[in-house]
Amino acid sequence: MNDTIELKVTGMSCEHCARAITQAIRAEDPGAEVRVDLAGGTVRAVTALPRDKVVAAIEEEGYGVAR
Repeated sequence: MNDTIELKVTGMSCEHCARAITQAIRAEDPGAEVRVDLAGGTVRAVTALPRDKVVAAIEEEGYGVAR
């Protein structure tokens, strides 16, 4: 079952950032639907991954996630 996870993410500024985050999440869950809102500083993922796995994938790319 997939859950919707919404996170405040810092350090995103361009489409490269959006692609890096999307690819990091999809590397763990290829079926994930990921939406990155650069202006709002948010990432929304519909995924089978638990929240901590999504946070870890984003942080491994060098971005900050509000707790």
